[in-house]
Amino acid sequence: MDLGRIFKAYDIRGLVPDELDEVVAERIGAAFARFCGVARIAVGHDARLSSPIIADAVSAGITSTGTDVDALGMIATDMAYHASGMLGQPAAMITASHNPKGWNGVKLCLAGAAPVGADTGLAEVRRLAEEGALPAGIRGRVRRLDTRDEYLDHVIAVSGADGIAGLAVAVDAGNGVGGVVLPALFDRISAGLTGLYLDPDGTFPNHHPDPLRPENLRDLEALMRRSPFALGVAFDGDADRAFFIDDQVRPLPGSTVTAMVAAWFLAREPGAHIVHNLICSRAVPETIAARGGVSVRTRVGHSYIKAVMADTGAVFGGEHSGHYYFRDNYRADSGVLAMLVLLRLISEDGRPLSAIRTEFERYAQSGEINLTVTDQAAALERIAAVFGGDQDRLDGLTVSLKDRWFNLRPSNTEPVLRLNVEAPDAAAVAALVAAVTATVEEVSRGGA
Repeated sequence: MDLGRIFKAYDIRGLVPDELDEVVAERIGAAFARFCGVARIAVGHDARLSSPIIADAVSAGITSTGTDVDALGMIATDMAYHASGMLGQPAAMITASHNPKGWNGVKLCLAGAAPVGADTGLAEVRRLAEEGALPAGIRGRVRRLDTRDEYLDHVIAVSGADGIAGLAVAVDAGNGVGGVVLPALFDRISAGLTGLYLDPDGTFPNHHPDPLRPENLRDLEALMRRSPFALGVAFDGDADRAFFIDDQVRPLPGSTVTAMVAAWFLAREPGAHIVHNLICSRAVPETIAARGGVSVRTRVGHSYIKAVMADTGAVFGGEHSGHYYFRDNYRADSGVLAMLVLLRLISEDGRPLSAIRTEFERYAQSGEINLTVTDQAAALERIAAVFGGDQDRLDGLTVSLKDRWFNLRPSNTEPVLRLNVEAPDAAAVAALVAAVTATVEEVSRGGA
């Protein structure tokens, strides 16, 4: 059995049932249990129609090795990380995150929410799953476990959400699993929730579960234009990512949120380390330095960020893509925690978010642009030769040119290069995007 198509850099993901079915899921569960070699593993799942079936199959694989399962039921991904940390055991979360409804997958972590990625065990899990194994003589047992109350206590304590003062919040859960906890959370804090699509529904009847796509924010923006809100929040399908909209109904880039939250933490822990990926705006390390913190630049991806946070003791980490990581949350990402910290920040500052954000937005950015290529490596080398400047290869190719920079990263799954550009203004961004795009196209036409 070759599982190379569904094992990605950070997780397992594929079409159901063509690439991921009950047989494959059971093999993955057994392989993960063999890899971990522990007595118990927690298993949760999102709202997709296939998720309970895949979760049962993964659990069957785990118990076939003699390992017990804590079945967490339908939860958000950050609840799986919390359970892993609280219980001190590995966890498997059945989810395809923001992918379309025909997909599903598995996110794995070790005890304490330690990541399992391509470089930290996922390749070995794949090998074991492809190899298969005879079942143990004694099957493990499954017990149902509800950790929602402990999770809510945890996120409120980590964020200090009891310091939030009467703010109105509009939330679009996108029929994902954010709705599992959001109403109960807002019952506990001094903020008013007006919700859209809070009912988990794996058919995603209202819009695609990826708030990174602007069209999926339209309903939330329309709601916010009808009455005043301090903050708008859109969650993705498994609710580990959150995207934010200010009181003037303007989305906040992930870099802006990272800089703001970094400043909030540094006011509490002067000199702390803050991690950010290399796609984040230069405003992020500049903000960290100006407030006396230590900026740590890393590759894109949760397994890299979590590992660097563990090595440095960083209090917080942020990505341009809407993932935010917290030391006191087992270094795991949580959209809910990011939302609570932003609400706390707004409460303490006293100004609207539209005013606060201006301190952290100094440059224009392109956002991520996919450039189709026939040869990723050749295109990167041609770009390196043409543009010069200061270059590094931490993740793809980053080129710094005085007051502007860009990064080109190869996709692991598609014949594309992902381009991100930052410059002093929109015109400079457009010019640099055009220049890089033209060079990549020239290579694709055979002009390298």
